[in-house]
Amino acid sequence: MCRWLAYSGSPVLIKELLLDPQHSLIDQSLHSRLGAETTNGDGFGVGWYGIGDTPAVFHSVEPAWNDRNLRDLSAHIRSPLVFAHIRASSGSPVQQTNCHPFRHGRWLWMHNGVIRDFPQVKRDLMLAVDPALYPQIEGSTDSETFFFLALTLGLEDDPPAAVEQAVGLIEDAGRRHGVEHPIQMTVATTDGQRVWAFRYSSEGQSRSLFYSTAVSTLRHQYPDNPVLHHLSDETRVVVSEPLGDLAGAWNEVPESSYGVIQQGQDELHPFMPRPPS
Repeated sequence: MCRWLAYSGSPVLIKELLLDPQHSLIDQSLHSRLGAETTNGDGFGVGWYGIGDTPAVFHSVEPAWNDRNLRDLSAHIRSPLVFAHIRASSGSPVQQTNCHPFRHGRWLWMHNGVIRDFPQVKRDLMLAVDPALYPQIEGSTDSETFFFLALTLGLEDDPPAAVEQAVGLIEDAGRRHGVEHPIQMTVATTDGQRVWAFRYSSEGQSRSLFYSTAVSTLRHQYPDNPVLHHLSDETRVVVSEPLGDLAGAWNEVPESSYGVIQQGQDELHPFMPRPPS
């Protein structure tokens, strides 16, 4: 499938997220421990917030471990909110328009998983996309279609409700076409202020997803770790698999749940798909 990372907190160089950790996302592109595949080499993407009203994105069809531009740019870009994704295609072509994260206005979206038997259900799902949004779909992935379904169903107003309805619609379409387990997903989306992360699958055996322990707790446990003293208490990372082996640093996101990373108290809630109203 894929691996991804969502970071929110103190502004950091992107290389500190993608290259420096012991089991960085670049390392995971070759040596994933928990993914469906060990290698995730079908392109990558990075999205970040900085100057301007919308996030920047950089996509490439090169394997992440072999892209010189990524290494150079990541050493010169600092941001408080970063999405990064390494791709293992589930069948769609390897091309830039199929690389995550996807962007719409101020929103970013990335997905690890699959809408099963997508060619069978694609027409039904595409017809459910708002006609005003449909021309903005550039690629051919199930993940981008999922994003535009969520936008159609109100992602910009109520992300959890929109994703619950989008998944309900996908499951309904799949089962009408005889698909036993229509969706497998970990999803992250953001408006540049808050981050929502979802873990769900129709079979109840979802891809791995972890969130970092509160920095204040880790700082108390590891007072000699210099990295922790440069991060604010608001800093949080959500990842497909841990970036290192620091004891107590990572917590598994529960099955069928979603979290919200925001200023103040973060939140964790159950996730339950429902048909669109």
